Amino acid sequence: MATTSPATLAIAELREFAGFTSCEQRYIKRSLDVGLGRQDAFKLWARDASENASIRSQYVAYQELKWLRAAQPGEEGFDALETYMGKLIRIAAFDLAQERLSGFSAFRFLYERLLGASARPWLPAAFCAAAALPQIRPERRKRLLQSISEAAATAPGWSTREPQVFPEWIEKEAA
Repeated sequence: MATTSPATLAIAELREFAGFTSCEQRYIKRSLDVGLGRQDAFKLWARDASENASIRSQYVAYQELKWLRAAQPGEEGFDALETYMGKLIRIAAFDLAQERLSGFSAFRFLYERLLGASARPWLPAAFCAAAALPQIRPERRKRLLQSISEAAATAPGWSTREPQVFPEWIEKEAA
């Protein structure tokens, strides 16, 4: 069985990220700063009062991430399922309602980094549930739900390999 080198996997992750729109890339980097506590998101990302308020709301919504990382239920039983999925769907709905992630691929890329590889089995269900909520505009709801492939929705298994690439703010140099 052939193994893929960590460098090859990292390049694949970089290519995937490069395929997202600039809006999606910006939101993913900002969300990682908020969700992982890497940087002061207000200082880096808020260009106006509206973005400042959005980031403040995101900090509040993301307060449950630490709990979600530690409390993933097993795939076989139903113990703690409603609590885990309820919290995950609420945070996912917040992100989708921001209208900066246009589909499942960008959502999955972000949440694999926010929650780790063990969250992968839960992401299709959380995405579909959040995208189908009435808080999401109907035309957007349709586009979001159409963005998840049958293969992603019905995967027989998920990789346990942790993501390697965590995109972040890059300061522009003065010319």
